[in-house]
Amino acid sequence: MTQMGSSQRRGPLVGMRVIELAHVMAGPVCGLMLADMGADVVKVEKINGGDDTRRQLPPEIAGESAAYMMMNRNKRGIVLDLKHAQGKAALERLVTTADVLIENYRVETMPALGLGYEDLRAINPGLIYAAVSGFGRTGPLAQEGGFDLVAQGMSGIMSITGEGPGRPPIKVGAPLCDITAGILLAMGVLAAYAHKQKTGEGQFVDTSLFEAGITHTYWQSAIAFATGVAPGPLGSAHPLNAPYQAFATADGWINVGAANQTNWERLCTVLNAAHLVGDARFSAGRGRMEHLPALIGALTPLFKARTTAHWLAALAGAGVPAGPVLDVPAMHMHPQTLAREMVPTVDHPVAGPMQTIGLPVKFSATPGGVQRAAPLFGQHTREVLTEAGYSDADINALIAAGAAKLSVAEA
Repeated sequence: MTQMGSSQRRGPLVGMRVIELAHVMAGPVCGLMLADMGADVVKVEKINGGDDTRRQLPPEIAGESAAYMMMNRNKRGIVLDLKHAQGKAALERLVTTADVLIENYRVETMPALGLGYEDLRAINPGLIYAAVSGFGRTGPLAQEGGFDLVAQGMSGIMSITGEGPGRPPIKVGAPLCDITAGILLAMGVLAAYAHKQKTGEGQFVDTSLFEAGITHTYWQSAIAFATGVAPGPLGSAHPLNAPYQAFATADGWINVGAANQTNWERLCTVLNAAHLVGDARFSAGRGRMEHLPALIGALTPLFKARTTAHWLAALAGAGVPAGPVLDVPAMHMHPQTLAREMVPTVDHPVAGPMQTIGLPVKFSATPGGVQRAAPLFGQHTREVLTEAGYSDADINALIAAGAAKLSVAEA
């Protein structure tokens, strides 16, 4: 198989070949991170409808799932029936020259197909086999499926998220464990790829939604290890420093990070509240944490007296870190978002020009980015199989046998 789509790629991972056998979110996040950095990621979708996010409607654009298009930009897409002998053989041919395979099925799924790590390692000893699951491939829950909600609950995230003690458990609004697990898997792939460049050896890389959630408890775990006490929810407040949270203003909300002593004193100057600096309860960081409800009670009416814009300007002038609480569309339009190229536009063959989220890592010498929209179902089946050495007649035979599928436009 020749290098896939090399003429259209840019970024530090140009030359890396990736097969993505992943669906919905965690695995596809890993794939899109690698694709945005230049890897050629070929997404292999199941023949009966493809990735489940294709059916997560609404929202949609021109009939195409917005969720699918977000998670699968920069990839090429093919359709194979891996339960069909010829479809399995086609995947094995792709694996022979691949650097990475990503999958997020249950632990038994790929081995049952004869496509587990040991099976594919025999074909390509240099293959990096990257797996993400609910709980990882070892331990008592290895066989269990996993979802972001379940992982947020079991990892402790939901016990520290919410308005305060005694309130119902709340999950983080974003699918925190799904997205973080995908990023962690991409990090693992890159480390394994560095090892492969030195030795030629591939390896098995494994992470989980559960572990992704656990990594977000560093501060709270430090508290629990030191005190034996389970930290609870603090709303937007910080478990170790204050004031470091959201405050209501006359017309909205503002986040203020005045956690260290210098910024605390600057904040009091901006608020014209010198008396708070001299208050014994608030004079040092320990006291501000011990008397956090009283501190919030003292600061809230001061912030409510003026607008968000007023406080942002005043705090910026004093050097106190602060920012507005934006909704998602407002975030999309913020000048800093645009300056960092985080809302690029790509042309989709059906949906037309559409916005997506950009690459959050910038490279001075090898810039990556979003270069193509998500594939239509089966859009690149013929193209990728041709690169793998199949003739048109071979591909037509695969299609006729039901082992592969082309896009509707090509069919």
